[in-house]
Amino acid sequence: MGQDIDPFRAISVSRRAHDLKAEGRRILHMEFGQPSTPAPRGAIAKAHDVLDTDPMGYWESRPLKERICRHYKDEYGIDLPPGRVTLTCGASPALVLALSTAFNPGDRIALARPGYVAYRNTLRALNLEPVEIACGADVRFQLTAAALDAIDPVPAGVIIASPANPTGTIIPASELAELAAVAKAKNIRVISDEIYHGLSYGPDTCSMLEFSPDAYIVNSFSKYFSMPAWRLGWLVSPEDGAARTSAYVGNLFLTPPSLSQHAGLVAMDSAEELDGHVEVYRKNRELMLEALPRLGLERIAPPDGAFYIYADISKYTNDSLAFCLKLLEDTGIATAPGVDFDPVGGHRFMRFSFALSTPQIEEAISLLEPWFAAQPQS
Repeated sequence: MGQDIDPFRAISVSRRAHDLKAEGRRILHMEFGQPSTPAPRGAIAKAHDVLDTDPMGYWESRPLKERICRHYKDEYGIDLPPGRVTLTCGASPALVLALSTAFNPGDRIALARPGYVAYRNTLRALNLEPVEIACGADVRFQLTAAALDAIDPVPAGVIIASPANPTGTIIPASELAELAAVAKAKNIRVISDEIYHGLSYGPDTCSMLEFSPDAYIVNSFSKYFSMPAWRLGWLVSPEDGAARTSAYVGNLFLTPPSLSQHAGLVAMDSAEELDGHVEVYRKNRELMLEALPRLGLERIAPPDGAFYIYADISKYTNDSLAFCLKLLEDTGIATAPGVDFDPVGGHRFMRFSFALSTPQIEEAISLLEPWFAAQPQS
């Protein structure tokens, strides 16, 4: 029997936001990592053409798998055969596939805390044991090789995310190499969530495949490619796990939408347009980082990538969910409570997504400043 799991509390915030919107309130959605930018124009045009000309059906696009392999060659210098790539309905099924095929019920899997809420909850739902390692500002909220090496007993696996959710911090290449070395020495299977690759504001984003060739790699078209609603992602499996992944995906999920696969292939050759989206997020990031001290939020790890800011709000509250709900009711700004990402210390943090339009970010800041100024401090 599966285990009970915690709710995704940002969803409850979002539901309330939509209720308020239905009542006529103006809402600014900063609770989810959902790009405000559209899918590439060419991808949308391709989708229109396919809808008119192709009846479609269950299908796994060989051209798209080959294009993903070329992406790994171009971006990371990695030669990858198409047989190691499985197309999925977004990153979430890719994570389920990796965990289901790589581990046995009861296995212990290490991960950083704070971290994406679905890591912990998916592990529990699959009867795996999350081993959360507290990672503070001193290590930029990221798991280190030293911390992985110190876990006793040795876990069966580790989940790494760079850039990370909720912080946007990137693990440097040297630390990724050390993490890979510890994992190899201790026979720890690596799952690397690389869904935010392409969204960087300076530091390089290296693939874990550069250091751990037998790692599982999770990725998606939802973030850099601005296609969250198209439900398209992929999983790279190790050579010794590819056949098992193929069997699992065929039985659990069949294939991702054919329409999305056609559009995704075009999206992968839309870098100029997509890089323009990144510049929007870069500007939004600058505006938020300038504003945060005026809100009394000085304690953050400035995001290297993704589109999040994880802020310490302990001077204002020790109940991040109540705080976010009050902010929503008072200002119409929806945010994510830190308790989603850290059940121990997250009561004193909140996450802002800056994946909005720049005018929306400017509007949000104009509302946030007086609201925070009016909040009592402990």
